[in-house]
Amino acid sequence: MYELHDMVQMKKPHACGTNRFEIIRLGMDIKIKCTGCGHIVMMPRGEFDKKLKKVLERE
Repeated sequence: MYELHDMVQMKKPHACGTNRFEIIRLGMDIKIKCTGCGHIVMMPRGEFDKKLKKVLERE
């Protein structure tokens, strides 16, 4: 479904206005990095699965 360093699109954009994130850590928690401002967000896998819209680019 998604792997490390994939580019993903979330349902809601980040505060900086971009909607593109890079997955930088996988596990029970998933860490994503905003490609616009570089802010890092960490969330549980279940929450990430709900908020994920689609995978844009595969690594």
